[in-house]
Amino acid sequence: MTQDKNINKIGIPADLAKPARRALLGAGYVQLEQLANVSEAEILQLHGMGPKALEQLRRALATKGLSFASRA
Repeated sequence: MTQDKNINKIGIPADLAKPARRALLGAGYVQLEQLANVSEAEILQLHGMGPKALEQLRRALATKGLSFASRA
């Protein structure tokens, strides 16, 4: 199994900005798969998370056949 060099071992995009990475870790998101349980709006509320980081996470989730949760 080969690993995409743009994704680290826990699935977070390697080129994700440090503030966004700290925001995820600070909120307790240590595995990419955990993000499938929260909405994009919830992630955007994290300090340090912006539209570019959200798009990177969206693409990383898609490579695993996942997506952010939809909230009504």
